[in-house]
Amino acid sequence: MTADAYLRGILQREAVDTGIFSPVRGVQGVIEPVIRAWANAYLGSITPSGSFAKGTANKSGTDIDLFISLLPTTKETLKEIYDKLSTRLTEVGYRPKPQNVSLGIKVNGYSVDLVPGKQQTILTLDHSLWRRKASTWTKTNVLTHIAHVRQHGHFDETRIIKLWRDQQGLDFPSFYLELVVIAALSLSNLTLLTNLGGTLSSRVVSVFTYLRDKLPGARMIDPANGSNVISEELTVAGKNAIKSAAARVLQANTWAQVVR
Repeated sequence: MTADAYLRGILQREAVDTGIFSPVRGVQGVIEPVIRAWANAYLGSITPSGSFAKGTANKSGTDIDLFISLLPTTKETLKEIYDKLSTRLTEVGYRPKPQNVSLGIKVNGYSVDLVPGKQQTILTLDHSLWRRKASTWTKTNVLTHIAHVRQHGHFDETRIIKLWRDQQGLDFPSFYLELVVIAALSLSNLTLLTNLGGTLSSRVVSVFTYLRDKLPGARMIDPANGSNVISEELTVAGKNAIKSAAARVLQANTWAQVVR
């Protein structure tokens, strides 16, 4: 079996149905009444987001992200929004797992990440989100994130790297990872000019090479907010852990040693 055939077999195994009749979309109908009752009159919308909407999801990862948009008139602070949603989910029987900007729950066996955000004004789709790990807030635009990732189109490479991250137990936030893959496969990276049209495996190797050689010093900016430095979500130690893991990949003898 060739390297590409091996990787494409994994991608097929991990494929996620994102169509309009996808069973996982049904979880929104299950959790929405809880969210509506919690948000009261301040709920703007609930929409699929994250890897599911970007086309970079794997079956063994989070099944769906739901972005909860609250109206600008919402009175609570961002921290209160996050904490009160967690409390409400607990009260109705869920076991929310605090993450950075989301709360992870299980709905009918599916892994769901709920991301609450407060719309900044009625004139824009920019939202403010609570960043639990940094104990601060950030401005971003989920639709811009989705469009940015989909525009570049490195779905297969991103999914392989995400699967590797999960199997290695690495702390590597998904949007940060997606931006890194885009940077690694950018036309501006002259070392890649010879293999941009090459095989899937060669492009994945290029991403691992970038992780080993450039990740610690690479600055990743939120395309929806130039003041939001996504690469600051990891410490130097966290970046070095990814670098070291990528270095081990580049010394592996078979792809089965890299991802399975």
